[in-house]
Amino acid sequence: LAAASRVSAARHRAAPTLAAAVTAAMQALGMAGGRFEIALEPLPEPQSHGLESAEFLVAGHAGSTPRPLGKVASGGELSRIALAIAVTTSQQRQARGAGAATLIFDEVDSGVGGAVADTVGQLMRRLGRERQVLAVTHLPQVAACADTHLLVSKASEGGRTRSDIRTLDTSERIGEIARMLGGQARSDAGLAHAREMLAAVDSRSQNSKTNRVP
Repeated sequence: LAAASRVSAARHRAAPTLAAAVTAAMQALGMAGGRFEIALEPLPEPQSHGLESAEFLVAGHAGSTPRPLGKVASGGELSRIALAIAVTTSQQRQARGAGAATLIFDEVDSGVGGAVADTVGQLMRRLGRERQVLAVTHLPQVAACADTHLLVSKASEGGRTRSDIRTLDTSERIGEIARMLGGQARSDAGLAHAREMLAAVDSRSQNSKTNRVP
């Protein structure tokens, strides 16, 4: 009971801080005006997980009432909230010297696109400054933000399917991002767009390093 009471006190201290941080992260992920809350409900008696249950509540836009995450969030919203939680908790753990060395995002950007996809890519790139980040993605905006681009492919040989993964060089990366932008056909316009995307990411990265306070 003493151990559970200590955990309970820590939860009540951490919940408002985490909720505020995730809410702030949501604003840049296409959920302006949205809110994230954590409800800690006392249990009738102690359980293996403590003295209370914890439930994530979310309001996807301004004016709506926060409700259980699994009941109100769409697939795309779930992906973005998951990323916001991952980014926030990782940064907090890193500040305490306990952050994970590697973060893996498996299509956390599903259901998003455009400017929001670009924001997702930039968030993961910032995380990558402090730790290793691996991301499975089909979005060119996210792939362009990576330091290294690995291409995963499948092929059939002798009635068996084989998976392959290899690192792309600069030229191959431009071609792959162009394919992600416009399908199998790689037009001159698509290749030019891919080069522009990569150049924009590099430019933002250089400006960020220049503006960082030692």
